Amino acid sequence: MSERAFTANDQFSPLFKQMWWLVLIRGILAVLFGVVALVWPGITVWALVVVFGIYAIVDGVVLVYHSIRDRARLDGWGWWLAMGLVSIAAGIVALVWPAATALVVLYIIAFYAILFGVTGIIGALSFRKVPNSGWGWSLFAGILAVLLGVVLLIFPGSGIISLIWLLGIYAILFGVLLIVLSFQIRKVAKAAGLV
Repeated sequence: MSERAFTANDQFSPLFKQMWWLVLIRGILAVLFGVVALVWPGITVWALVVVFGIYAIVDGVVLVYHSIRDRARLDGWGWWLAMGLVSIAAGIVALVWPAATALVVLYIIAFYAILFGVTGIIGALSFRKVPNSGWGWSLFAGILAVLLGVVLLIFPGSGIISLIWLLGIYAILFGVLLIVLSFQIRKVAKAAGLV
């Protein structure tokens, strides 16, 4: 059975028109976080916690706002809301507990990555029936997040500098995937005459 062409009457069309730039902003923020981590590998645990906390809260607020605003048109809006709440909670925990040891920071980030990745995978799967939606990029980003979390849990004693490098590389890859996804979403919206 072939998939029908994407049209402006589809339930996702208004969402795609508004969503592409939100995904782009999230990608840019992730890349900036990764660059900060790689440019300053000697960054203190406290500074890493603060940068991660701010990133997670901003990212979560964007997701929560977007999911609540578009809940009438978005079938899987609850998963986007869950991702946003997980992100905000991880950011708050990181900022409220700034004197945490490197191991505690590692576990906060590991569980954040796993939960964020799982909700991202579920959210991506809700778009799989929309032709050319780029849901595969979002799925890959979610899998990448889960893998990062699992690696951090399996090898917790690799040191804070290794953690910073790993986080920096992950954030840049994740950000680039989100940026690519944003342009894929914009392309679909443009083809439907919405952008």
